[in-house]
Amino acid sequence: MATQILAGKKIAVLVETEFIPEEIKTYQTRFPELGATVHLMSRLWDNPTARFVSDIDEVEGEVPEYIDVNIDFQNVDLNEYAAVIMAANYTSVRLRYFQPPDGYPISPEQTRTAPAVQFFAEAMANPKIVKGFLCHGLWILTPMPELLKGRRVICHEVVLADIVNAGAIYLPPPPNSELNDPRNIVVDGDMVTGHSGGDVIAFIDAIAHQIVLQEKGGSLLSYERSLRQTEAEKLQFLLKE
Repeated sequence: MATQILAGKKIAVLVETEFIPEEIKTYQTRFPELGATVHLMSRLWDNPTARFVSDIDEVEGEVPEYIDVNIDFQNVDLNEYAAVIMAANYTSVRLRYFQPPDGYPISPEQTRTAPAVQFFAEAMANPKIVKGFLCHGLWILTPMPELLKGRRVICHEVVLADIVNAGAIYLPPPPNSELNDPRNIVVDGDMVTGHSGGDVIAFIDAIAHQIVLQEKGGSLLSYERSLRQTEAEKLQFLLKE
């Protein structure tokens, strides 16, 4: 039985359609094993509940799964959560939707007004909240590139161009690494990123580590210079040579 190191803590996970069922189920089992409560939330569009559909890679043979969500992230107090997580896959793309104002042309600046983007901007401004972005999750921050500039991250290759263009420092996974290899996770203070949805266990463990470290009054920055980041810095040095 896992130690209840996160007893009394609440974890927010933002979801949408095209979620990965195994990832969400792992949040709902592993965090409670550590003592935390998981709240799935999304934009509910003034409805009491919303149903979301899982991602399907192969049309034949795969059956979609569904999750019902009854918490709108616009109605929660962020300060009640020890960590907020952007789920993997294309959930972040859907949550970047913004409502263009009537009678005005669409402009790039309006992308910043998406409620989920604003939610994470508020979370990023609070160093006491650990922020987690797995796989494609960092897409939720790209409308506000200043949130990514200078941050050490890892992500799925699909979103890499956008993340680097936003000014983040990308640390690649080791060649041929196994799923849940801790080196597929990058920790930059109050921000934890993971390479793919298949790394969710290592991702959760890193988030839990940061929550506990903060609870003990430790500096989250002390965990930045991990083996993973040291390897990347050596690689950059060799390239410069």
